[in-house]
Amino acid sequence: MTILDKIVANKKREVAYAKRRISYVELEESEYFHRETYSFKDFLLDPARTGIIAEFKRKSPSKGIINDKVRVSKVTTDYAVAGASALSVLTDRDFFMGRKADLKRARSVNNIPVLRKDFMIDEYQVIEAKALGADIILLIAAILTPAEIDKLATLAKSLNLNVLLEVHNLEELERSIHPKLDAIGVNNRNLADFTVSVETSYQLAKHIPAEFMKISESAISDPETIRHLKLAGFNGFLIGETFMKQPDPGLAMRDFVAQL
Repeated sequence: MTILDKIVANKKREVAYAKRRISYVELEESEYFHRETYSFKDFLLDPARTGIIAEFKRKSPSKGIINDKVRVSKVTTDYAVAGASALSVLTDRDFFMGRKADLKRARSVNNIPVLRKDFMIDEYQVIEAKALGADIILLIAAILTPAEIDKLATLAKSLNLNVLLEVHNLEELERSIHPKLDAIGVNNRNLADFTVSVETSYQLAKHIPAEFMKISESAISDPETIRHLKLAGFNGFLIGETFMKQPDPGLAMRDFVAQL
């Protein structure tokens, strides 16, 4: 089994447990479920912001502990002040040391879009994302069929959630394009072996239809890379480890942005 296979198998058990623990009705009665969500596109294309989707991530399966000493509320507010167009918050506990409470804390102290970064395989997770205060959900083409993408994206749009589809190659892109997507993200990290190459973004850029925002994810550690990606047509840039591996992620982002 690849790491991705293990994550998905574990996620199925996790979702089954969550369904027994918290009902759909309880989710729909949560404080954030009926809030008006932010437009991902509006913030991403705002010239006053950077296009950076700044990620809060304590750990990864490939790197181990990245930073488990900082608080989500401080890091995410610092990201927002530094010009982040959106925030990405990991909610997978077993492989990334994320917590659902992290997303709620980020939501409570920020006024920009928040992405629930997780491995979405079930409609329950979409409703849960809304209840936690997310504005954007991530759908990973590598673990979903076109029919599953249709089902999850349709539900997300009915809840006024923005939908980011993540692809890793041309085959995933071509079979997964759906009219209810807001953005297509090219993950420069291969989820089977976790190797990274920003060339993946350049190769797929011309194949992403113009109606979708283009996001480049992972392997971005140099402001010069963002300048090149913009020339290739990308609107957004998901950056996590570059900032999180520093003692003060917010300061790291400010220094990075100053070089753009």
